[in-house]
Amino acid sequence: MAAPAATGASPAPLAGGALALTAFALALGTFMQVLDGTIANVSLPTIAGNLGVSSDNSTWVVTAFAVANGVAVPLTGWLMGRFGVVRTFCTSVILFTIASFLCGIAWDLPSLIAFRVLQGAVSGPMIPGSQALLIAIFPSDKRSTALGIWSMTTLVAPIMGPILGGYISDNYHWSWIFLINVPFGLFCGFVSWRGLKTRETPTRKLPIDQVGLILLVVWVGALQIVLDLGKNDDWFASERIVVCAVIAAIGFVAWLIWELTDANPAVNLSLFKSRNFAIGTLAFCLGYAVFFANTLLLPLWLQAQMGYTATWAGLVAAPSGVVAVLLTPFVAKMSGKIDARILATVAFASFGLSYYLRSGYTTYASFQDLMLPLLVQGIAMSTFFLAMLTISLDRIPPERLPSASGISNFARITAGSFAASLITTAWDRREALHQSHLSEAVGTGMPLTMARDALVRMGLTDTQAAGAMTRQMVGQAYLLASTDLFRLSAWLCLALVVIVWFTRRPSAPSGPVAAD
Repeated sequence: MAAPAATGASPAPLAGGALALTAFALALGTFMQVLDGTIANVSLPTIAGNLGVSSDNSTWVVTAFAVANGVAVPLTGWLMGRFGVVRTFCTSVILFTIASFLCGIAWDLPSLIAFRVLQGAVSGPMIPGSQALLIAIFPSDKRSTALGIWSMTTLVAPIMGPILGGYISDNYHWSWIFLINVPFGLFCGFVSWRGLKTRETPTRKLPIDQVGLILLVVWVGALQIVLDLGKNDDWFASERIVVCAVIAAIGFVAWLIWELTDANPAVNLSLFKSRNFAIGTLAFCLGYAVFFANTLLLPLWLQAQMGYTATWAGLVAAPSGVVAVLLTPFVAKMSGKIDARILATVAFASFGLSYYLRSGYTTYASFQDLMLPLLVQGIAMSTFFLAMLTISLDRIPPERLPSASGISNFARITAGSFAASLITTAWDRREALHQSHLSEAVGTGMPLTMARDALVRMGLTDTQAAGAMTRQMVGQAYLLASTDLFRLSAWLCLALVVIVWFTRRPSAPSGPVAAD
């Protein structure tokens, strides 16, 4: 039974070099999985060109991974209960490594998408598994250190993804964004198994909720199709989008009813009876969704409108990762002494300030101007994950920790995937609106004529002059669209500060904390 596993029978925490090496391997597992969620973002134009498909179709390379991973994450609790935490995590890492190799040798877009689905599905237990094992191998009074290590890798990886993906795309074949996982995956799996195989958690035969899983796949997949293809299909003017939207709505309601009434649900929604878990998970998801959307929007704007290469677009965000790495160890040490709600407030306020500063960007912004708000974001990144995990996992029994972690990560990953689709749609719609307003403001009167005549005197033909003016107008419209979304993100972060304070103050860790 689980109860004895959580008492004196639990293995003693690791110490010294064994603790350091195993913690590094576990963090590396998280890093690889999160990295693969963003590393392909800036590489999509290269992948599309190499495989001979449109950029719109290549977005499935990103969303296929996210959806498959999000659907697989809730299985974590069942897999770990049935096969053990260590065995589940190590198997997931090895399968992820194999799937990464297959992605690297994909011969066309359908094969790449299929391998990305496989990669996302088998990697589901990696994040919650590494989190649970990190907590288990550290002493109970060092739990904040374990969460700090985990949160550092989880937040730095999305920043490193575009940088690494951009550099590889600019200098090597795109397949290396996947093949690079192979040596690190083998190292992670070997070290984790060698260091933890004697610490396997108790296993028991558990029924699997097949209906719940099928319904989950149906409604999440249908909703992602709506969000991904809606823009190109003119949304609900398309019969395909309407059908998928109806399937998503009905599927979600059916899934919710089934999971609440089934004796052995795939997603244990009873955890949401805990106020801190419910409110903390909500704030966690919304905060991550805003963060992930802006992580995608900034390099997209820089490459499409500012003339940045994939590498330099990724480098703009690099300072936030550096700041996060430097500050996270100090935040982890302080977290046991400071109310986690205060740390969450600092995180959301810093995110909000970062987005507000970005709303002042211009088309003439220098690299330093673009980089400054990202330094502020680094402060937020150093406190966000640690604070939200402390709040949402407060008072969760040790034997339910893998399930709670799985649900939390499923919700977070799914929210990020949806936000990625929504932000690009909102960006294009705001651009069209601003371009319309700019066209009306410029009109066909004297200012337009004077500008065209000035360009003609500089040696341009009438056609070239008109094209140059149109280009300037489009660039300004996209800038205004970007600043609108940055400003909206800032307000959303301020609203999340209020939501966090509806939770109770998390209690300090006491007694042994184990993942089983």
